Amino acid sequence: MRSESTITETLQQEVLVAAIDPTHRDHAPRPPSTDEVPGKEISHIANCSNCPMRQFCMGDNLDDSETVRLASVIHNWRMVRRGDALYRDGDTFHSLYPLRSGAFKTVVTNQNGCEQVSGFYFTGDTLGLDGICTSRHGCNAIALEDSAVCVIPFRLLEALCREMPSLQRHLHRMLSSEIVRGSGVMLLLASLCADRRVASFLLDISTRQHSRGYSRRELSLRMTRQDIGSYLGIKLETVSRTLSRFQGDGLIRVQGRTVTLLDPDTLDCI
Repeated sequence: MRSESTITETLQQEVLVAAIDPTHRDHAPRPPSTDEVPGKEISHIANCSNCPMRQFCMGDNLDDSETVRLASVIHNWRMVRRGDALYRDGDTFHSLYPLRSGAFKTVVTNQNGCEQVSGFYFTGDTLGLDGICTSRHGCNAIALEDSAVCVIPFRLLEALCREMPSLQRHLHRMLSSEIVRGSGVMLLLASLCADRRVASFLLDISTRQHSRGYSRRELSLRMTRQDIGSYLGIKLETVSRTLSRFQGDGLIRVQGRTVTLLDPDTLDCI
């Protein structure tokens, strides 16, 4: 087992290298962009002490010294413009990306080349967990709006987990939540009608939003209706008709991409 001093020396070396070569901070390949110019995208030093989302990426059971040690491996945070990819299917896995602000969708491509939205991620969620299994990412992570992510090199996080059981438990909880989420999506697609799929989707967004301190009733849907349909396994037109019907029944109010839940209890019984 590596000693605490050994891990500290490793972190110090990483920070030194990062200071000399800023590109070393995040080894994950960046997708090419037609409007990208040198220096246009800037990585910022992460400051975990004043981040309201730190309990989601760090956990809420770390003491002060453990929080400082974990913060030392979060080298920076970076902006990802709307429509750009944080990583793509097949990219080598290097880091986890807690979402400081904004929203992402993950997209998978089947053997026939058809794309399907496999998940939506919001402030406080962590992207990149899919790469742990094979050391390569298995989907495209696309920003739904201008977003900011922290960069946590996974090999340094692993080293800390060996010394900090509370951090390791938090990582296990994140992995378990991904399994539970995947099982829930499978159930949603396998056994529910279109109305129930849309209702469950809205209620899930409500629950996730509320857990992060936002409104339970007023939902800001950054994804398109087509994205929702792809995720739920139904057509775009079906999503639009279902939302219109829910609004006509007085269950929701739709204003552009803002959906207000007027009667969540009835929506839950559909």
